[in-house]
Formats: sequence, C-alpha cells, structure tokens
Amino acid sequence: MIDVHRLRVFRAVVADGSIAGAASGLGYTSSAISQHVTALQRETGLTLLERRGRGLVPTEAGRILAERSAVVFERLADVEALIGDLRHGRVGTLSVSYFSSAGAAWIPPIVAALTREFPKLRLDLRLIELRTEGADPPDVEIVVDGPESSDVTGYRTYPLLSDPYFAVVPRTNPLAGRASVELGELRDEAWVDNDVARGPCRQVLLDACAAAGFTPSFGVETQDYPTAIRFVAEGVGITVLAELGLGTLPDAVVAIPVTDPTPTRRISVRVREVVADNPAVVRALELLRARADVGRSEAVSSG
Repeated sequence: MIDVHRLRVFRAVVADGSIAGAASGLGYTSSAISQHVTALQRETGLTLLERRGRGLVPTEAGRILAERSAVVFERLADVEALIGDLRHGRVGTLSVSYFSSAGAAWIPPIVAALTREFPKLRLDLRLIELRTEGADPPDVEIVVDGPESSDVTGYRTYPLLSDPYFAVVPRTNPLAGRASVELGELRDEAWVDNDVARGPCRQVLLDACAAAGFTPSFGVETQDYPTAIRFVAEGVGITVLAELGLGTLPDAVVAIPVTDPTPTRRISVRVREVVADNPAVVRALELLRARADVGRSEAVSSG
C-alpha cells in the first residue's frame, strides 16, 4: 500500500523542482523530504526522480505518477469534506419516531426547520403506532412516559411536557358551558374510544377513571383522536383526550378541562447516546423543547 503522505511530498518536489523548495513549502527539513522520496521509490520499486543540472526532474515513471495521482488527492479532499459534513450533521440520515398527536402538532414545523438548516440530511420519520418488530432503533424518539420507557439502555431521556386531558363534548351537551368538569361526572356518558395502541396514553385515562370510582363504557371504538372527535361532533358521545391532540376542533364540539383527578400524560424525548452530539440531533432537541415550551405557555394562558 502506497503511503499517501509520501506521495504528497513527492508531488511537492516535482512541482518545485527541488528538495529544498519542497521542504520550505511543506515546513520540513530537506533531509526529511529526501527520506520520504527514497521510501516512496522503495515502495513502488520505481526510480521517480533524476538529477539534471542543479535541480531534480521526474523520470517518465515519476511524471506519470505525479499526474495520475492528482485524482487521489481530489478524492481525499472530497472525503475530508464529507467527514466535515457528517461531523456537523449536514448529511446522512436522522430517524425520528413519534406518536400520532405529537406528530400532528410538532413534527411538521420541526421537519421544515431541519430541512432548511440541513438540506442534505435525509429524515426517516416513523409513527410509533406502526412500529414493526426488528426495526432499527430511532435516533430520536418522542414518547409518553410509562413503566417500559423510564430507563432505556443506550438512550438519554429528557422531559418535554405534562399534557392534561380534556373532555370533548357536543355543544348540545349540558356540560358544554362549563369551565371544567370533574372526571366522575362523565361516568354515565357514552364514551368514544380514541387510542389504537392501548398504551400509556390510554392507561393514564383508565387509571384516573379508576381513581374516580368507575370504568368508562366505550360505545364506539376508534383508532385516533380526529376520528373520535368527528364522532362526538355527530352526537354519538363524548371523548377524553390529551390537550396536545385537540388540534382545531369542529364548531359542533367544545373541549373542557377535566379535574378531580386530572389525567395527565408526561411526554419525553429519548436520544440515542451514539448520536447525541450530532449537530442535527442537538438542533432537533432544541426545536422539540421550543415546541413544548409553546405548549406550556398556551396551557398557562388558557388556565
């Protein structure tokens, strides 16, 4: 294997026409330059330079090697630029996993910002509800805290937001004009389910209902918040969901804060440790925290 550094030194000697000139340009001693050239000739088994008068000129083999090796250094420059891009998160793939209501509220503006700031970065977006067995672990994952998500090997976890639940009821419902509703007051309502995953989001609600002394009766089961809200708008029943999932509500429904107790899901973001210092990952975390801060501010204002 040819030593690339020695090849670079040889090209400097050819370009300058002397050992002393190459040494001055590269910041080496003349003795070091001579040793590099001698070693390169030994590696290649070729005579690369010959003395002519007071200077040095390449042999035919040396001239061809100097000319053809230019492409090597062009490619090395490309590789060095690529390494710089990878180090600064400008290229490669960033995988982001999220649950549906966080995706609807947060992911579009975050993706827009990342694609503007890192135009060569490919984003691999994954919905947690559609997770498949054996999939590669995501670099960034927005999760609802639960027993299985507290400590995950290989990830750093950062809290983002506490997300209280609201009751969505038809405007014709007697509760519609209330500033808040106690969870126990909903026990006799017809409930519309809204969770496909049967995961921590739903468990938060069921635990709160159990604390209030009842189990909700789901007359209709849907698999997402928007569909459940549309059923409520049609007068089928009520649904209870986290504030982040409310979005823009139809005119036919209202959202009422739930109290005594208030079901609350806690949202965190997990970042894979091996990419935690990647600038694109750092920026994604900044953007997520900013979106969560907006959510907290809006919650305080509405409260």
